[in-house]
Amino acid sequence: MLDYRFERVARTAQSEQWVIETADRPVGRVDLHFTNSKTYGTLVVQQYLVDDEIEELLGAIDERLVTTADEYREDFVVSVWRGDDLGIFAEDSDDDDDDGDDKVAL
Repeated sequence: MLDYRFERVARTAQSEQWVIETADRPVGRVDLHFTNSKTYGTLVVQQYLVDDEIEELLGAIDERLVTTADEYREDFVVSVWRGDDLGIFAEDSDDDDDDGDDKVAL
């Protein structure tokens, strides 16, 4: 079993976003959304992960992030996406830009 590291990126009252890594490589991200009885997740993993590794990762997410967040949950429902990381997009917050255009940076 790989030793997955989870680093929380964002948190609200009903959701969390985590970056997932191992000691030697990035693995992906997971968004978790908590309701009264179910937890919904979207897992985005690197293309090189095989099905067995994804199943192992889902078990680690359930055990380390979902189960510890709430004592009771009826189900953990996850959508899994596998692909290439294109980067993080965000609006440019440069104050020197006075033309009012929103910019997207990669």
